[in-house]
Formats: sequence, C-alpha cells, structure tokens
Amino acid sequence: MASRLFSSLSPGSERNLLDTLREERVGGALLLAGTVVALLWANIAPDSYQTVSDTVVGPAALHLDLTLATWATDGLLAIFFFVVGLELKREIVDGELRNPRTAVVPIVAAVGGMLVPAIVYLAVNLTADGGVAKGWAVPTATDIAFAVSVLAIVGRHLPNALRAFLLTLAVVDDLLAIIVIGVVYTDHVSLMWLGAGAVAVTLFAVAIRRGWASGWLLVPVGLIAWACVHASGVHATIAGVALGLVVPGSAAATQRALRLPDPPTSSLAEQWEHTWRPLSAGVAVPVFALFAAGVTLSAGALSSTLSDPVAQGVALGLVLGKPIGILGATWLVARFTHATLAPGLDWGDVGAIGLLGGIGFTVSLLVGELAFGAGSAHDEHVVVAIIIASAVAALLGGLALVQRGRHHARESRAATSG
Repeated sequence: MASRLFSSLSPGSERNLLDTLREERVGGALLLAGTVVALLWANIAPDSYQTVSDTVVGPAALHLDLTLATWATDGLLAIFFFVVGLELKREIVDGELRNPRTAVVPIVAAVGGMLVPAIVYLAVNLTADGGVAKGWAVPTATDIAFAVSVLAIVGRHLPNALRAFLLTLAVVDDLLAIIVIGVVYTDHVSLMWLGAGAVAVTLFAVAIRRGWASGWLLVPVGLIAWACVHASGVHATIAGVALGLVVPGSAAATQRALRLPDPPTSSLAEQWEHTWRPLSAGVAVPVFALFAAGVTLSAGALSSTLSDPVAQGVALGLVLGKPIGILGATWLVARFTHATLAPGLDWGDVGAIGLLGGIGFTVSLLVGELAFGAGSAHDEHVVVAIIIASAVAALLGGLALVQRGRHHARESRAATSG
C-alpha cells in the first residue's frame, strides 16, 4: 500500500503542535507590535531611535561592551534559538523527525524552500547592474512566530498533520539557517574560544545528567557558553541551539537526569520549552524586531529599494521562491516514493502552507544584517524588502488558508450529513 503524506501525527507531534500554536499566536502579535513601534519611532524621531540603538552597555574588560542593537541580535536572539534547539530536540526524539518516513517530507521541503529562493535571488543579482551575490541566504528563512500565528488564526480547519508539517519545516529551516550563519557569515574563528564554548556546552549537558537540572544553577554555565562562542567570532546564537539540543528529550532520559522514581509525563526539553518560550516570544524576538526593523519609509527610500536588485532578489525569493521550493520539493517526495496525499487533502493545501513559508521576518533580518552590515548601502533596502515581502506572503498565505479552510469545512459538513 502506498504511504500517505500528512495522514496522522504521533502523540509527541500532537503535543508539540498544540504547545506551539498556543504560545506563538501571542508571540506573533507582540512581534508585529515591536515592528510597528520600530517603524513609527524610526520615521518620527530617527535621531532618537539611532541614539538608543547605538548606546553601548556592558563590561569592556570582557569585550562585551556592545550596543543595545547588538545585544538584541547576539544576546536576546540566543534565547530564541535556545527554544528552537529545544523544539528540534523534541521533534527528533518524539516528533515528526523521529521516524525517517515522516521526517523526509519536512526536511526535503525545508531544503527546497531554501534552495529555490537562493536561486531566485542569485538569478536577479548575477544578471543585474549593482547586484550583490552574498545576500543569497536572506530569503531562505521562515519566521516561526509569524507563520504559526497566521496558521493558528485562519488555518484551524486544516488537518493537524499539515499544520505540524509547517512547524517541523520551520524548525528544520531555522537549523539550516543557523548552519549557514555559522559557515558562510563567519569572517574569522578563534578555535581557542570556540573550543571553550564546546567545553561549556559539554559541562551543561553533563551537569543535567548528574541531576543538576532543577533551579537556575545551569544559567551561569549557559552564559559562559554564549560568551565563549561570541568571542570566537561565530555568531553567538549558535550557542543557544547547541544548549537546547543537549537537553534530554525523552521521559526516560529526564527520569535519569532528575533522579525521579518514575518516568515523568513530559521530557525536560518540553518542560524547559514551556518555561523559556514566553521569554523568547514575549521579550527576546519583539525587542530584536524593535532594533532591527527601524527603517525610513519615505517615498525616496521606497523608490531606491524598488530599484535595488538586492531588495528585488530578497522579495522575489520570499514571495515566489519559498512556496515554489516547498511545494515542488514535497511533490518530488510524493513522486519518487509513490506516496499520495491523505484523504481529503490536495496540493492546494500544501501550496497554502508554502505561501506562509515566505514569511521570513526574524531570521531573514538577522541574516541580512550579517550579510550587509548596519549602515551599508543595501542594509535598509533589505529590511524594507523583508517587511514588505513577509507582509505579502502572510496576506497571500492567509487568504489561501481561508479558502482551503472553507473547503474543508464544507467537506466535513457533507460527510457528517451524509
């Protein structure tokens, strides 16, 4: 019998999906609020916005005398990626990535959703005057908070397996983005500091397995790991993912780590995700948006953005490249494995999910900042392109999901009455 795509969820995947939908809806609203405040502030009082962003705080002796904008990027986003690491660990141990047969679909879709936007960007920038190739990774990321927020609001009638597909795809997408950040956008690496960071992450893992997982005793070890990775030249958010991945993701491992007489009902990764997600979604990401999204939206700025091939490549990569890559890669999996969609689904449902993949806000802003740097000729153009393209992707994806939701509601009513 041919396998079915998006036919069912494991209990672990079901919990992961429901946990994320509950939290990210509020997180997406706060992220939107942070973006709006940034745009208003930067356009009404640009000097004040720039002064606050460039304010330096932190101990110079530890080389941590950073601007507030840099603290938001390197510090607060490490919390976001720590939660991403916890999500990824849960998916690997107890979710869709646990079984190779179910893992292949979101993994291949994430790769397709990364390759096609990069190709679209390069096609624009390698053929246009003034094009810059190094920004190819900017349109390859999907923003979990925004995408899941739209899905939670207008995609309620979609089967849970298809909604979990977006979540797992976005988590894998973030992992790929982190790899790109670590490999492509690292100018120099201090092996000594990177090794010290690896030792700190190892100590973090050992301490958990020695029964020190309760309380806040592990926070200093995590901070040391972050500081060492930051000093190494590799982006400090890598430390957040690494710390999240070493947290026990199963009930049995959690039982051993916490010295419990019986297996707990939830893993330590799940417990910590519940603890840290409000800080990530409610504080870290909105504050990052506050300092990253503040650009001038004058007629002249918008005109220069539209004429910049970098901005064109980013926008086309997100709005067109992402859905084409996700839908095309998923279709190829079905084609070469002879799998079929679960009953009641068609490729329009997958296409609607692919459109949401074009919401590339948080990680795209981070990659754009790393690729071009604050104050560069393309920096503000990239931010404007990301904001506009993400809004268009959210609108198109939302409309498509509404249409698909009505279709599934009609199907459900017809099945019930019949």
